[in-house]
Amino acid sequence: MIQRIQTVYLLLALAATILCLINPVGIYHFDALGTTDATMYNLFLAQGEAKSFTVWPMFALLLLTCPLTILAIFLFKNRKFQARVCAYNILLCLVWIAVIVIFGYVNKPEGSQFTPFLWASLPGVALIFHVLARKAIIHDEKLVRAADRIR
Repeated sequence: MIQRIQTVYLLLALAATILCLINPVGIYHFDALGTTDATMYNLFLAQGEAKSFTVWPMFALLLLTCPLTILAIFLFKNRKFQARVCAYNILLCLVWIAVIVIFGYVNKPEGSQFTPFLWASLPGVALIFHVLARKAIIHDEKLVRAADRIR
């Protein structure tokens, strides 16, 4: 299982997703004096002691990606389904990127400017690893089919 390159890609995608889940993804800087900046996590916005759970869809998308990635790792005997699960993860990562753009730039609080952190790029990195894993899975499936034709 671990000797296949797609397993390594999937493990790296899982690590990137978990790191993004536990770290802040951005900050809102307010123009008004006396207003504290709000830090955006995947689950909530933290402004001082107050927390607002309006950004929970980002957390839900990444949380759904994690078990699907683990499932894809253990589906090494069923390559077609494994490739399909990777495609679902690619879609979830793309939706997460769209949601952070919506929450960060389109739906931002009045009088604020959003600055993403480096952690916000990790779902994009996970997306690349899922694409690489899916490509390797499909390549393995083609090799198996070619070997079956030779027999």
